Amino acid sequence: MTDPTTPSPRDRVEDLLARLTLPEKIGLLHQWQAPVPRLDLPGFRTGTEALHGVAWLGPATVFPQAIGLASTWNPDLVRAVGAAVGDEVRAKHHADPERVGLNVWAPVVNPLRDPRWGRNEEGWSEDPWLTGRLATAYAEGLRGDHPERLRTAPTVKHFLGYNNETDRATTSSDLPPRVLHEYELPAFRAPLAAGAAVGAMASYNLVDGVPAHLSPLIDSELRRWAPGEVLVVGDAGAVTNIAGVQKHLPDHVSGFAAALRAGIDSFTEDDTDSTPTRQRLTEALERGLITPSDVDRAVRRILTIRLRLGDLDPPHTDPYAATTPDVVDCPAHRQLAREAARQSVVLLRNTGLLPLAPGLRVAVLGPLADVVYEDWYSGTLPYQVTTHQGLAGRLPEVTTHSGSDRIALRVGERYVGCPATAEGGPLTVDADATWFDVDDWGRDTVALRAVGNGRHVGADDGGALVNDRPGPGGWVVRETFQFDPLPDGTVLLRHLATDRYVTVDTDGGLRVDGDGPQAGTAFGIELGTDGTAEAAALAAAADVAVVTLGNHPMVNGRETEDRVDLALPARQEALLRAVHAANPRTVLVVTSSYPYALGWAQAHLPAVLWSSHGGQEHGAALTDVLLGDAEPAGRLTQTWYADAAELPDLLDYDVIGADSTYLYYRGDPLYPFGHGLSYTRFDYADLRLSAAAVTVGEEVQVSVEVTNTGDRAGEEVVQLYTRQRRSRVKQPLRQLRDFARITLAPGERRTVTLRLRTAELSWWDADRAAHVVEDAIHTVLVGRSATDVRLVGAVAVRGEPAERRARLHTASGAR
Repeated sequence: MTDPTTPSPRDRVEDLLARLTLPEKIGLLHQWQAPVPRLDLPGFRTGTEALHGVAWLGPATVFPQAIGLASTWNPDLVRAVGAAVGDEVRAKHHADPERVGLNVWAPVVNPLRDPRWGRNEEGWSEDPWLTGRLATAYAEGLRGDHPERLRTAPTVKHFLGYNNETDRATTSSDLPPRVLHEYELPAFRAPLAAGAAVGAMASYNLVDGVPAHLSPLIDSELRRWAPGEVLVVGDAGAVTNIAGVQKHLPDHVSGFAAALRAGIDSFTEDDTDSTPTRQRLTEALERGLITPSDVDRAVRRILTIRLRLGDLDPPHTDPYAATTPDVVDCPAHRQLAREAARQSVVLLRNTGLLPLAPGLRVAVLGPLADVVYEDWYSGTLPYQVTTHQGLAGRLPEVTTHSGSDRIALRVGERYVGCPATAEGGPLTVDADATWFDVDDWGRDTVALRAVGNGRHVGADDGGALVNDRPGPGGWVVRETFQFDPLPDGTVLLRHLATDRYVTVDTDGGLRVDGDGPQAGTAFGIELGTDGTAEAAALAAAADVAVVTLGNHPMVNGRETEDRVDLALPARQEALLRAVHAANPRTVLVVTSSYPYALGWAQAHLPAVLWSSHGGQEHGAALTDVLLGDAEPAGRLTQTWYADAAELPDLLDYDVIGADSTYLYYRGDPLYPFGHGLSYTRFDYADLRLSAAAVTVGEEVQVSVEVTNTGDRAGEEVVQLYTRQRRSRVKQPLRQLRDFARITLAPGERRTVTLRLRTAELSWWDADRAAHVVEDAIHTVLVGRSATDVRLVGAVAVRGEPAERRARLHTASGAR
């Protein structure tokens, strides 16, 4: 029973709000909120990154990327991962409450409309319903299940219509009403309506010509879904953009005032320095652009979330006080990371080579054979298991090679050298040559690793080239180059981050300071090792070759950088073909943040697997699947196309008009939405619907008998789609409605029951400004993917009365 003498949370927030001065309130509107000692109000910060583990705060358990977690099609597992990440946030907060905030910026719920989006790795699916379901599960884990206190405060991002990095702050995502209400909004609505997420972040772009941070949809849509207050935060520097690069308002005071009025509660500006934000909002008050009630409204939301986090209560009342630093990378989380990575692996093709038989001699080849990469929002890996390490620990004879060429660089008769010490140092023209391994990350983008210490070459802050980097990384990647060939066979070395050319100064040091090709130094390249030839030789000597290709998460496709095509890096494709020529028993393992066009591999290789960058247990999980200790039970959550030519313009957000995503795409995909093979076989039979005709709002039970007809246990994802046969508007060709992930022993048969919620068969009628369900027959499709349909049925749905009247009126007028 609630103690009537105890103030309600609402009363506590209102009391605190009344005691704060206006300047103190304004100090709470910045990401780094100032403490108010006289009220015992501590400092607070928003924005701990927790996309697939705790990021930027030292070692923490690194789980698969979000797109990998999505491919498990396992909400319970995703929820468990969210809970583990939430516990690690709490542990780090207890250790350092000033630096580690409990407002976490995750999950990303932008539907993955276009696979060229640089941030593809951060999302869940091209399907908004599946995105909403999985993101809700992750947010539930982050939030925790305490009835009053939040473990963390999950914040969905980025609202709204955000799928391009190209000119992201100045382009407008134009969303027709149906696309807005049927495709973009549902993914955000689900976790907020469930109470799993309690915050949202606005996006950099404009929506229908209006900066997203000023969108009326923040109040008219976003805030009306949630059962409680929603804290809306700005993206980094985005409010400054309003009067800056977006030129939407004449000055920053106007821009900040407009953002506050539109519903932005917390301003992520100028890093830890709140002074500019406080000054601009104070001036906005003086100029009458905002009122004290505008400030109060935002502060009320901030205090409400802080109260739910326990931030305004004594530490001894914290239900999460027992969460200690020991939980970070604990054995249970390591096991969970391995299970998540294992369930995320998708078998794209297999003609019988997999699983690998015991005792085989295996060559593990390619640029991702013996590395595990972090992405921009990864935590710091506490350890890593590579694919080579995983297989070498299980098989008697495993060889490996990255496939990289090994070269020396020469200027005239002198060679480029650098220290072989662990810490590295400047590159200079020296008498002794240093060998460099060249990694190809596509579109002529290469990285150079000094063989002597294994460190990458990059440009330091002064422009000198040094070999002291663990690899490409950072907000600005300073470790990638391009070789620009000259007619005499030499090359210019262009530094991609600065678009400047490498020169040799008077002291023999290499610098990035050439402002054009004419200023660059010509380098000769001497090939010491042909990486493709050496890899092919190892493949020829092995029973099976496992070729590991894919992307570096910090290069050619990441935040700030979209892809321009879907092709594998050219040298990676050449390596794959050479290895296959040397040994036809070649398995391709693609590890990537996004889909690739793998037409040649699909046509020629006996087996192809895909995994996202899988975190610390990546190699162990892949080994489990390759050797058959675990099923390849992952399924794709976005379409893999044969060529980028099948995609509309990157900035065309009208998925209905452009026939894009699996919902409307009319072509034959390389791999369809929902695709994923198994090591066993499944038979579908006896489709039954609980009713042949229903009224909107009723639920139809769709049951099917699934049998494992193979000789080993297997996991299957049974998928339910529908298609409306006739409509007044263009309808999806198919749309996911439900799914079930099941495990069956050999010969086992199980009845799987799926739910068809008829209220979800609606489309947005812009004339009525409402979702409507028509009188229509819907084809019911059950199978293994969006195109691998095994059973077909039908259900007649009687629509809403108003919709029926509109239909009858139209029919009468036609007569």
